[in-house]
Amino acid sequence: MAEKPKEYWRWDEYNWRNPDIDWRKAKIITAGVDVGSVSSQAVIMADGELYAFANMRTGSDSPNSAINAMNWALEGTGMALSDINFTVGTGYGRVNVPFANKAVTEIACHARGANYMYGSTVRTVLDMGGQDCKAIRIDEKGKVVSFLMNDKCAAGTGRGMEVFANLLAVPIVEVGEMSLQVEEEPAPVSSTCVVFAKTEATGLLRDGWPKEKVLAAYCSAMAHRVISLLERNGVEKDFAITGGIGKNVGVVSRIEKELGLTALKPRYDTQIAGALGGALFAKALVEKGTKK
Repeated sequence: MAEKPKEYWRWDEYNWRNPDIDWRKAKIITAGVDVGSVSSQAVIMADGELYAFANMRTGSDSPNSAINAMNWALEGTGMALSDINFTVGTGYGRVNVPFANKAVTEIACHARGANYMYGSTVRTVLDMGGQDCKAIRIDEKGKVVSFLMNDKCAAGTGRGMEVFANLLAVPIVEVGEMSLQVEEEPAPVSSTCVVFAKTEATGLLRDGWPKEKVLAAYCSAMAHRVISLLERNGVEKDFAITGGIGKNVGVVSRIEKELGLTALKPRYDTQIAGALGGALFAKALVEKGTKK
């Protein structure tokens, strides 16, 4: 039997629970579920504090992906879905979260989540997701002031990075660090289409380029592409990054260098920002309803 090819694109899926919080003592339990094109996250908050979350690959359909993410976030907590007062669905599949009480756009949720993760000083958020990128300007409360979104090509996104990891047979968690192991920064590869970028990268490998140099060229292209998006929407301090690419030091450091800004360091996994924002919106909606 043929051995299954190694999937270099796979990133770590995991769940987490705050051992210092007893959710049974909380007055308001809320949740946010972010079903994206590539990954899905479920976040549970107790009185506005992060209690538990799960981060996993999006499956073949949105409803099951939402259910699986939530079940994994609930695992080991002793909490049931019925204990949650309000749930907000967000992301690409936000209208297909079967147990959600309301759907909120991922732009609004990432803005609110970034405000929680990085603090009230954040004014510019770059959400680098699986299939698109968004430049968002926010106020001190995490409310969206303006935003711009790129086109729907995988180049310059998480999915594009997965394609490159598989092409070069480099584990995706190592791509960022490896891309920095070059003496001189190469010219960027194509950043307009992942198919063109793959073709160009294959040619560079045939020409004898080491993997580090090819990865540097791709990370540089990704950074340059999102810089133009940020500049068109306007960049203000403080600057923060959400989404899976926020974990890629090769892309992040090149964005920082080109912008002349240092991105704030997150307190939590950058991939949960959308679901976190959803849970915060849920809390605000519960409180609003209670006051009536």
